Amino acid sequence: MSTREADDLRPEYPSELIQSGVRGKYAARYREGTNIVLIDPELQKHYPDSDAVNRALREHLAQHSGGAT
Repeated sequence: MSTREADDLRPEYPSELIQSGVRGKYAARYREGTNIVLIDPELQKHYPDSDAVNRALREHLAQHSGGAT
């Protein structure tokens, strides 16, 4: 299958449906509901999930700012 054939719309999908979409329509709403931070691989060994990261950050805050939130 050539690249051109792979890019063609299948006959069961009406082109009007595809063209009626709005690019980025929900992007702002999605960004408001997410808070993603990527950590380096060597840190991931010590902080494997959100709970571990949150616990470490709260401990850091408690030690450096007089209390955790």
